[in-house]
Amino acid sequence: MIRSLVLTAAIALLPLTAYAQTKPAISYVRAGKLIDTEAGKVLTNQLIRIEGERVAAVGPWTAAPTDGPVLDWSAYTVLPGLMDMHTHLADEAQTENIAQPLLTTAAEQAYIGAAHARATLMAGFTSVRDVGTWRAFGDVALRDAIHKGLVPGPRMSVAGAYITTPGGGGEITGIAADVGIPPDMRRGVVEDVADTHRKAHALLVGGADFLKLIATGAVLTVGTEPGQLELSEDQIKAAVEEAAKRGTYATAHAHGAEGIKVAVRAGVRSIEHGSLIDDEGIALMKAKGAWLVADIYNGDFIDSYGKAHAWPAETLRKNTETTDAQRVGFAKAVKAGVKIAYGTDAGVFPHGQNARQMPYMVRYGMTPMQAIQSATTVSAALMGKSADVGAVSKGRYADMIAVAGDPLADITILSSIAKVMKGGVVVKD
Repeated sequence: MIRSLVLTAAIALLPLTAYAQTKPAISYVRAGKLIDTEAGKVLTNQLIRIEGERVAAVGPWTAAPTDGPVLDWSAYTVLPGLMDMHTHLADEAQTENIAQPLLTTAAEQAYIGAAHARATLMAGFTSVRDVGTWRAFGDVALRDAIHKGLVPGPRMSVAGAYITTPGGGGEITGIAADVGIPPDMRRGVVEDVADTHRKAHALLVGGADFLKLIATGAVLTVGTEPGQLELSEDQIKAAVEEAAKRGTYATAHAHGAEGIKVAVRAGVRSIEHGSLIDDEGIALMKAKGAWLVADIYNGDFIDSYGKAHAWPAETLRKNTETTDAQRVGFAKAVKAGVKIAYGTDAGVFPHGQNARQMPYMVRYGMTPMQAIQSATTVSAALMGKSADVGAVSKGRYADMIAVAGDPLADITILSSIAKVMKGGVVVKD
C-alpha cells in the first residue's frame, strides 16, 4: 500500500509489447476443459477459433487446423475473462490517512491508475465496472487510455465521479474546516433535485458510462453512518432519469435497509454493498429485477489490515457492524433468487486480489458455478454487454483465462491464473 511512483510507472509499462505485437487474423485455442458459463456446464477438448478480437466458433477438437496458429491450453481449464463490478482503479489505495486523496497530483494519479489496471488484468479480470473516483473523470481517461492501447488493463465501464450530498459518503471528510477541497473532487456533490439533474447530465456528457449514487452513509467515510439515508428518493429519480435519457443507468451505494428500498423504488439498476438489507428489500429487488453487488470479502480485510495499520476507530466500528449482517443478507438474497453480480470494492484491498471473494460467495450460499457466472454472464447482463463479454462463445470478445485445475472443485484456484487473453492477444502466459 506504500506508493513508489517510479516503480508504479515501470510496472505499468511492462506489458506494452503484448499490445504492439502483430496478431494473426485467425488463431485458435485448444482447451482441455472449457467452462460454458451460458449453459452452466463443462465441455472437454474444445477448439476455439478466433478471428480478429472475437470468437468465431467453438467446437470439439478433431484435428489441428492449418489456417492459423494454435495455442495449446489442453492442460488447463479455460473460462471467460472474469469481471468485477465494483472497483476503484483510478484512485490511490485505501489507507489510514483520511486525507490520502489530496496527496497526489492528477498526473501522478494517472500512473497509479495504470498500475492498478495492469494488476487487475494480470489477475484474470478482463472487464471491470469502476464505480467512482475522487478526482472527476480520472477513470474516463484511464478507460480511454486502455482502449487506445496506451496502457494494459481491463475493459472499463466508469462512473466519472460520485453523486453525493455535501459532507456525504462520496465526499472527502474529516479535513479541517478551513482546508479547501479541489473543485474536481466535488463535481458530483448535489444540493437538491435540480442540482442532481444538472450534475448527473454533466457527468454523462463528460464521458461517464453510468452514474454512481451515494444513497447512504459509508463505512470508509468519516462522519457518515451506513444506515443513514443521504440522497432523497426524488434526487435518485432525477439521476435515473438523466441516465435513461442517454440510454444508460444509475447504480446506488446503499448499506442501510431504507436506503436500499428507496434506491430500488427510484429505479436504480443495482445496489452496491447492501449490507443491512432486510427481507422487504430482498423481495423488492427480486420483484424489480435489480442486481445486488455485495463485497462480502472486504470486511475481513478491513478488520485485519485496518487494525494492524491504525485505520480510524470509527471505520473499524462501522465495518464490524456491517460485515456479518451483509453476509446474512447475501445468503438470503441468493436463496431468494436475486440477481447477484460479482463486485469486490478492490482498492480498499490491493488490486489484483479480486478473486479472493470467490470462496466467500460459495461459503454464503452459491455453488461454484453460480459464483463463476456472477463474475461472467451475470455481470455482463448488469452492464448490458452480454453480446460482447461474459462467455467464450461466437461473437464475443476473445477474453479468456486458463487455470491449472478445476475451479468447480476448488474455487480458490481462481486466485492463481496461469494465462490471460484479452481480445485475442495473450497478455499473461
